[in-house]
Amino acid sequence: MESGAIRRRLASGAALLAVSAALTLSVTGAAQAASATGGCAGHEVRTLPFRTGVTHIYRGDGYVCAVTVPRRTGSPRTMSVSVQARGNLPVVDRGRYREHAGPVTVHAGHRCVRIKGSVDRYTISSGWILC
Repeated sequence: MESGAIRRRLASGAALLAVSAALTLSVTGAAQAASATGGCAGHEVRTLPFRTGVTHIYRGDGYVCAVTVPRRTGSPRTMSVSVQARGNLPVVDRGRYREHAGPVTVHAGHRCVRIKGSVDRYTISSGWILC
């Protein structure tokens, strides 16, 4: 095989490797970003800390989303998170989870919302916010 052909094949192999690495990094970065927000879209607007956890609240494009995260992860614990737009029933995620309850998303538009979160027997309630 001619040396020019070898160089071309090495160059195309290197280019393919670079594209593959870039795609892997972008997919990994997106997964880490989704994990950091608990799967909620939008930007974080509030946090509601309480003794055994924190409820994170996100808002974007008329939607409000919330996730409750325990202060200590590990064994499954009873957790819940609920989001209620004024005039509607609350949307609730309740169960035994290791890492977080939620995400729970509702379309709020410009209405106030009430957020509740709990881990074990400790709870937090926001009252009507984001009006």
